[in-house]
Amino acid sequence: MAFIVPFFAAFVLAVSPAVGQRPGFLSIDCGLEANYSGGYTDDDGNYGIVYVPDGAYVDGGKNGRVAAEYESENMRADRTLRSFPSGVRNCYTLPTVAGAKYLVRVVAVYGNYDGKNSSSVLRFDLHLGVNYWSTVVPDQVYYEALFVAWGNLAPVCLVNTGQGTPFVNRVELRPLEDALYPDHVKANQSMNTYLRYTMGTINIAYPLDPYDRYWLAEDSNPMWGYLNSKRNIQPESITEVPSAVLQKAVQVAGNGRMLNITWEDNTPDLQVTVFLHFADFQKSQPRQFNIYFNSYDKPYLYSPSYLAAGVVYSPSWYGESDGEFNVTLVATAKSVLPPMLNAFEIYTPIKHKTPMTFSKDVEAIMAIKLEYGVLNKNWMGDPCYPTQYAWEGVKCKNSSENIPRIISIDLSNSNLHGVISSNFSLLTALECLNLSGNQLNGPIPDSLCKLNAGLLVFSYESNGDMCNKTTSLTRSKNRAAILAISVAAPMLVVIALFVGYLMWKAKRKPNTSAYNPPRVPEPMNAPVSEKYHWDHLEKNENRQFTYEELEKFTNNFQRLIGQGGFGCVYHGCLEDHTEVAVKIHSENSRHGFSEFLAEVLNSVDKEVEETVEYKYINYKTGVGESLNWASRVRILLEAAQGLDYLHTGCNRPIIHRDVKTSNILLGQNLQAKIADFGLSKVYVSDMQTHMSATAAGSMGYIDPQYYLTGRITESSDIYSFGVVLLEVVTGERPIIQDQGHIIQRIKMKVVAGDISSIADARLRGDYDVNSIWKVVEIAMLCTEPVAAQRPTMASVVAELKDSLVPDPPPHHAVAMSPTFGPSAR
Repeated sequence: MAFIVPFFAAFVLAVSPAVGQRPGFLSIDCGLEANYSGGYTDDDGNYGIVYVPDGAYVDGGKNGRVAAEYESENMRADRTLRSFPSGVRNCYTLPTVAGAKYLVRVVAVYGNYDGKNSSSVLRFDLHLGVNYWSTVVPDQVYYEALFVAWGNLAPVCLVNTGQGTPFVNRVELRPLEDALYPDHVKANQSMNTYLRYTMGTINIAYPLDPYDRYWLAEDSNPMWGYLNSKRNIQPESITEVPSAVLQKAVQVAGNGRMLNITWEDNTPDLQVTVFLHFADFQKSQPRQFNIYFNSYDKPYLYSPSYLAAGVVYSPSWYGESDGEFNVTLVATAKSVLPPMLNAFEIYTPIKHKTPMTFSKDVEAIMAIKLEYGVLNKNWMGDPCYPTQYAWEGVKCKNSSENIPRIISIDLSNSNLHGVISSNFSLLTALECLNLSGNQLNGPIPDSLCKLNAGLLVFSYESNGDMCNKTTSLTRSKNRAAILAISVAAPMLVVIALFVGYLMWKAKRKPNTSAYNPPRVPEPMNAPVSEKYHWDHLEKNENRQFTYEELEKFTNNFQRLIGQGGFGCVYHGCLEDHTEVAVKIHSENSRHGFSEFLAEVLNSVDKEVEETVEYKYINYKTGVGESLNWASRVRILLEAAQGLDYLHTGCNRPIIHRDVKTSNILLGQNLQAKIADFGLSKVYVSDMQTHMSATAAGSMGYIDPQYYLTGRITESSDIYSFGVVLLEVVTGERPIIQDQGHIIQRIKMKVVAGDISSIADARLRGDYDVNSIWKVVEIAMLCTEPVAAQRPTMASVVAELKDSLVPDPPPHHAVAMSPTFGPSAR
């Protein structure tokens, strides 16, 4: 049987009742209006997949819509589209986790959106990162690729080849388990879906396939007999084909002994690999056959297992010079039953011919692009892509590992405003930077002056020459000094006003006590939104100290107890023996003095205890032990209540922006307190729905949607808190080198259903299973990649109350674990 498979716009699926989408799904409705910022659930909620607008993931392009006569035959997400009449290369930038495995799908339904009826000749290319993926052709609607993410951003690019305007209706990203397709999808090899068939009569996708792979139904064939079963099929780990696919099969009709699948494709140098999927329903008689991948290959002897999945795949990528491919199953003499087949997949390789830019350079320059809103340059896709696709004004060279690094950036006369970004210093191979002719102000960051061993050629003044080799670093430093002095004078005025404000406030307010987060209330079943009051500040915590006093209280800064983003933190003791932590701003801090002052101002304005001195947590317990599970849940609940207060209990919502375990302080009785408000933002009005801010925070905790869009909401704190929940459950850090992010690590273990593989080993199995599963479930909801799908912090508080368990006897209450404990940051 010879066939070439058409793909239809109306993809009718076999589905189960409505379910919520799998964690990690990202579904982009291209061309959807921005006012759908919260997204929508597709097609009456049958699949539970939430689609969001594409504005956060792409620059440029024009919104469009299929012609009216095509609307009824397409699902909602395929009725809108974005076309790209300008530019050769336009890219969607998708959030990924380095080292994780994904399926990405592009859907292109023409629908005569432009009124030209040109679908029969329209063609353009798709690139995955810097590598050619596939060509969009008439009559084929969707395109899939399986790949391992090389960084935290994955570009999917539409390339104009001169045969029509590129366009796209949907872009979808689906996380895969690391164990899937291990020999074919790895760091240096991706693959394109060529065909994927179930031998039943109904198309299958999510939720029957949890990874949302599309399984097309095979056309009816009079030479085949069709088999069906309702029995559950035990899956195998290499492909995890779902039971719904394997419960259908074909065998040779009558007494036939050979089952043959053929197809033709004359694409030059085409190579394929084939996966054949089996599961036998008929236990009574033996079934055995040889499998041939084209006639010249050595056969593979196979006998399918009863009610258990099996897979056989071709030993390597192979091609046929005449363009004729076949897979043949031939029964052996011992076989009573004819050969059978349940499903098959065919893939072609995506060859990694061009190395991609160093991932840290990509993240840094994308942050610069976001910070300055660079839209007037061709900054899409991979920055160092060769020849005509390289970013305008960006030059690169290969490192000793043959990985491109950014060495030069020209942003002269680009209408940039604001301060000189410290993100430039993250480009550690940078040799030349031209920022002349812009409206930038403020000091030159010290880290930039020290970049590349101090040899960076830096043009800043409007009359500076691009990468002028005679431009001395001394001149740059002198200019930085002049700028610093020009900023220092008004800063001193601000400080004087701030001190005056504190003195006025101290006279105005009675002596008050420090904020104590609310005690853990009794568990409640229904979600509630509680309002909390802040206890008054103690006298010491509203007091100003001279530098000489701080030297005395800290014994000349003798005992270092921590180091944060602003500088060192020292232990101190006041006259009344109150222990404190004293934070000193460092000139080498990655944060400026204005940010340090902002932390102090924010702290006083919010009436929390973070001013120049923090209450020091001296938690004296056994060494090497860890907190029991009941204590961990109570601490998490108290921290969640503190964040809920910031989001809903203040006059205007406050977003913390740096939620992490080291910013949750513990008192003598393990009472949790949210600390470090140096990056926090406050809404300016009750009507505000979000704020725009340069991506900031701690690696591993930053909301990927905030990182990409620069739009920050309460949901960004909720994502970070979800990471905290996982960290407390597992005792592991968010990012472990060569093991990826904690979210991806836990997702794999959740599927296995073994909580002992997730729980912190230091708990030694002493935990309530239902409680710990509940916290993991809350964490996965909090870390959904699409912000609209995350719960509110009030809902998180309610769910954590449901997960509370009674405290064990006192002798079980032990010390903080190394990865979740008090910090003087």
